[in-house]
Amino acid sequence: MAMRQFKAESKKLLDLMINSIYTNREIFLRELISNASDACDKRYFKSLTDTSVGITKDDLKIHIQPDKESRTLTISDNGIGMTKDELEKNLGTIAKSGSFDFKTENQSDNIDIIGQFGVGFYSAFMVAKKVTVISRAQGEDTAWKWESTGVEGYTLTETDKDDVGTEIILVMKDDTDTDHYSEYLEDYEITNLVKKYSDYIRFPITMYREKSRQKPKPEDAGDDYKPEYETYTELETLNSMVPIWKRPKSEVKDEDYNEFYKNKFMDYTDPLRVITSRTEGTATYTALLFIPGSTPYDYYTKEYEKGLALYASGVMIMEKCGDLLPDYFSFVKGVVDSLNISREMLQKDNQLKLMRSSLEKKIKNELHAMLVNDREKYETFWKNFGRQVKFGVYGDYGMHKDLLGDLLMFYSAKEQKLVTLDEYIEKMPEGQKCIYFAAGDDTDRLGKLPNAQLVLSKGYDLLLCTEDVDEFCLQVMHDYKEKEFQNINTGDLGLETEDEKKAAEAAETENKDLFEEIKKDLNGKIKEVKVNPTLQEHPVTLSSAEGGISMEMEKVLRRMPNAEGVESTKVLELNPNHTVFAALKAAHAAGDTDKVAKYAELLYDQALLIAGLPIEDPVAYAQLVCGLMQ
Repeated sequence: MAMRQFKAESKKLLDLMINSIYTNREIFLRELISNASDACDKRYFKSLTDTSVGITKDDLKIHIQPDKESRTLTISDNGIGMTKDELEKNLGTIAKSGSFDFKTENQSDNIDIIGQFGVGFYSAFMVAKKVTVISRAQGEDTAWKWESTGVEGYTLTETDKDDVGTEIILVMKDDTDTDHYSEYLEDYEITNLVKKYSDYIRFPITMYREKSRQKPKPEDAGDDYKPEYETYTELETLNSMVPIWKRPKSEVKDEDYNEFYKNKFMDYTDPLRVITSRTEGTATYTALLFIPGSTPYDYYTKEYEKGLALYASGVMIMEKCGDLLPDYFSFVKGVVDSLNISREMLQKDNQLKLMRSSLEKKIKNELHAMLVNDREKYETFWKNFGRQVKFGVYGDYGMHKDLLGDLLMFYSAKEQKLVTLDEYIEKMPEGQKCIYFAAGDDTDRLGKLPNAQLVLSKGYDLLLCTEDVDEFCLQVMHDYKEKEFQNINTGDLGLETEDEKKAAEAAETENKDLFEEIKKDLNGKIKEVKVNPTLQEHPVTLSSAEGGISMEMEKVLRRMPNAEGVESTKVLELNPNHTVFAALKAAHAAGDTDKVAKYAELLYDQALLIAGLPIEDPVAYAQLVCGLMQ
């Protein structure tokens, strides 16, 4: 009996399996049951067009048989079976998926191919030192036995088998101090694994279980009779065969939903929120959706793929249907099971559009309900996925701002915590016309900006925006509930008193020549120089000219490729009540143009530093400071 060799890439993968790259070994049972379920599906599918198959859907089943004496676990099915060639093809090459080929060749709604026979089957080697597969294919008289103890290879011999189907016999590895493979021979452990991973497989998964019952009481028993018990075995169906999303909500515990989510979507944390939805009408569907409790490691990368698992009457037809979710809700995971959708329907996407629009409203309402009723959870959600919601407001030219506006949160300078736009407006003092915000890298620094101090001194709150998308998001929104957003470093805030306004106008007229000289000295770096009497103790600040891109946007855009020449239009604002302004005026009056030029350069660099922008030549700046100190 010649030993056959695995293909080279199969050998490598098998070696990894045997030395278990998975810490989660228990999935071997899920994989083997999925393969058995596929085989039953294939046989049922064949019976629909071929009367010689002679089997109905109710005859198909999967059976598990542990044997502690011989340390074997047998998983058998009466599905389609495999021919000699198929055994060779499917099991001789890892990741050569028989189910996948079958699925590609037979596009139909009556079929649900879960596994892609290949890598899944080899997970058996994580727990078994020897794997035997005995299979007799539909329409064949001969059965074949495939046997392997691992990387050395496998044998394939003719054998007898009474019925069509496949039997997989695992000889479990020996226990060690750290690894207890015997647990997979305990019926309670097998029952738990089936419930956990394979509960809604559409065919019964059966196993004989030992049970205990009280013996009948003998008629002549006296008063001191103690009940006697006997053990008996009974064939039990371990799975409910009803998908979790099709069960009444009252029958499903939170832990069940959490467990389903973690297993199905490979997450280690419980979801933040479970959303169930049943809709009837033009788009009849059941949805079970989850807001994850943590950000997937690849969420903000190109590799992340959004989408919900799409089922048609309990049969999965698409693992990630991206068309069911808008990008701004791409973090949502879940399952949608529709009665009136089929593979063919996927081409006619009208059905999907209806479902998407209905799911979008549902998700939005659930998120808002979480914000209102469970603030702590919502803030966790916001830290994980708020950036995506802001991108949603900014994207598509602000088309979704009305849908998403009341979900937004920003950090409040006054309250030192996250607030919604509704909460900001609710606490606005009388006379405040705008929603003020400052954009930059760090909340502490933003709160110390000259204009931030001014806004706060008037009793107004200020939103401190530290993410690169924030300013773009607010600019696209323009206003919220008729209150315009005002960047404190762009344009005129209009917060001066009448007296300050008059004094500023007078100072600007009086110092017109000085401002022209400063502008010339700064050689195109600024658009204009003006006075700002509201600067309190600050001598200088920079603002962005009305209508141009702001300084913060310049920073963000400059980090992007092809960003040469991106520049904000800056205005240099001077405090007319500061001693520095007096020194500038004195130098100008004395005709000391060199000193005015140095002061202008110094003040401009200081203003850049205050705004969190880099100065062009730090060495020249240091020398200038030293020169003026001497």
